[in-house]
Amino acid sequence: MPDESILSDEFIRELINVGEVDILVGVPTHNDARTVGQVVQAVRAGLLKYFPRARSVIINADGGSRDGTRDLVCAASINDTVGSNLPALRTLHSISTQYEGPPASGTALHTILAAADLLQAKACAVISPESTSLEPEWVERLLRPVIREGVDLVLPVYRRHKFDGMLIRNLVYPVTRAVYGCTVQEPYPSDYAFSSNLGSNFLNQDLWTQEQGRHGTELWLTLAAIIGRYRIYQSFLGTRGRLESPPSDLVKAMRETAGLLFCSMDCYPAAWKDSREPLPAPCGGCQPAVSLEPMRVNRKRLHQMFTFGISQLEPVFSSILSTPTHEELKRLATLPENEFELPEPLWARTVYEFAAAYHRAVIGRDHVVQALVPLFRGRALTFLTENREAKESEIESNIDKVCHAFEAEKPYLLQVWDGGK
Repeated sequence: MPDESILSDEFIRELINVGEVDILVGVPTHNDARTVGQVVQAVRAGLLKYFPRARSVIINADGGSRDGTRDLVCAASINDTVGSNLPALRTLHSISTQYEGPPASGTALHTILAAADLLQAKACAVISPESTSLEPEWVERLLRPVIREGVDLVLPVYRRHKFDGMLIRNLVYPVTRAVYGCTVQEPYPSDYAFSSNLGSNFLNQDLWTQEQGRHGTELWLTLAAIIGRYRIYQSFLGTRGRLESPPSDLVKAMRETAGLLFCSMDCYPAAWKDSREPLPAPCGGCQPAVSLEPMRVNRKRLHQMFTFGISQLEPVFSSILSTPTHEELKRLATLPENEFELPEPLWARTVYEFAAAYHRAVIGRDHVVQALVPLFRGRALTFLTENREAKESEIESNIDKVCHAFEAEKPYLLQVWDGGK
């Protein structure tokens, strides 16, 4: 049995009163009062409409909200958003619990996994409270492959703005595809589903006291599924709403993406160094996944931060990068903004040299990951410039070009991994 100490006694009693379930949907929250009500209503509608015979439960794992989030979850759970013409044939339960410790998506997932294990749920989904464009159909598209087809992990494909998710498109997706041989477009998912088999295996991994068990855990779950050769499927969900929010912390995002990718490569070298067949990840209902609405981006600021980073971090880069790569990046820093370009092959070699430096711990590993931030800004500037006037098909092609560069440079990664340059 897994360690259930993460579950409070009161929460365990509530779960025991529910009994075994077929479907569990987890909604992790922390001060999400603006959006969580409509999200939970849509989840409830999807369960009642598409899985009326299933024994289902919605679990809200909350990180100590102070804005009434948990009350709104409970209120939304009571409303029958489907209507009297589609009654549930089984009871749909809803429980909200507050986990101990600071807010962390990994701790919320740990809580959801432990609850699913206790209830012996056959299929689980996790839905972000920020998925404001959630439709009831999303619940069906995520859960049906698990329930009907025996899939272990269902990942989303969203229609994103062409400049949204640049870290995913220029680093996480290309590295996952090139290194691990799996074409999952959203390796760090916000909305996803998984089987009891994968959930139980992941719950029992020794990671919950480590950084990947607190932050970036969704990416670690994807990597674990790929490394374990589980059945993976992608479902097209449509446009994912974007909340108006302050600029995200890129250093934190880099730790939770590049940091976890480098850590997984270091922990599981046999999963990518040896030749293995690509792991298929078919996509159901996939459509062009780029939207072209106007969006303001400060290109000048990106250029300034790249050149500043190159000058200020030269001793750090000297310990991480090969001389040819470092010299080329320094040359790029002398170019004016309108002539600047950090091409895909150079970007791929740079990332791979960082991964090797992380593996060898040439300096503190967290410092290695942080030092990648200004270089990513240079890559982001190039992506913005290249796709400023691009149409959907051109953008998709340019994203593929990034992936192909990482695939072509994988032999270089093998060369530098253990110190060759």
